[in-house]
Amino acid sequence: MRQYSADLTPPWKKPKPVPEVAADAGLVVEELGTGFCGAVIRCEKTAQGPTVTLEDRFGKHRVFPMEPGGFLLEGKAVTLVRPASAAGASPVRRPSRTASGSVAVPGARARVARAGRIYVEGRHDAELVERVWGDDLRIEGVVVEYLEGIDDLPAIVAEFSPGPDARLGVLVDHLVPGSKESRIAARVTGEYALVVGHPYIDVWEAVKPSSVGIEAWPRVPRGQDWKTGVCGALGWPSNTGAAWQRILGSVRSYRDLEPALLGRVEELIDFVTT
Repeated sequence: MRQYSADLTPPWKKPKPVPEVAADAGLVVEELGTGFCGAVIRCEKTAQGPTVTLEDRFGKHRVFPMEPGGFLLEGKAVTLVRPASAAGASPVRRPSRTASGSVAVPGARARVARAGRIYVEGRHDAELVERVWGDDLRIEGVVVEYLEGIDDLPAIVAEFSPGPDARLGVLVDHLVPGSKESRIAARVTGEYALVVGHPYIDVWEAVKPSSVGIEAWPRVPRGQDWKTGVCGALGWPSNTGAAWQRILGSVRSYRDLEPALLGRVEELIDFVTT
């Protein structure tokens, strides 16, 4: 007589075992039930079972039970287990920070790009966003597109067709009430499209003068090219490209930027990743 297993489920229908991963400090995972994404801060042994504390890029902490298959790592389900070093309830070493102040994730791979996008008006603006928020954007899977001018924005938004799974964020220069820029922004802003801007004439001003090594950004008379005027007033060569590289090179982290720009970029990242 041939012996048969009690389990007659075809092999191709059997669920694959979920791999176990040590919850080491700095490991970035997503909790399957809530979608909360963060870096491991500590593991603890409780009466209800082991738990893990995650910290997101805004510094918010959440505690989750380490249930089988309860987390996603690079898009794949895993079971978190306490690392060998977590013998007690003491917190593990806190991870370092990125230039934006978020939790750094050494060796992390970029997440597959979201359908949502962030458009940034101005090449220098885009370079500054990459300088400070590049690591965060790659982990979040957010692609930044260069917007040459705000006049092109209505056509871009119409073609993009923002929706619940494809949000669109836009950062523009010198967005002040009553301006042409503010009227265009109002036309395209909606439930799934957000346009924000900083108050500066040029993004150069969003870099703190002390970081550049100057007392203040010069006032440039109306009618004169602002960047050229700044270079002349500071005694810099009239090569604005070289001047920008000097300014960009002085930016090491978010601490070198004015809050008016920091808040707007963080708002866009939060909007697109919601």
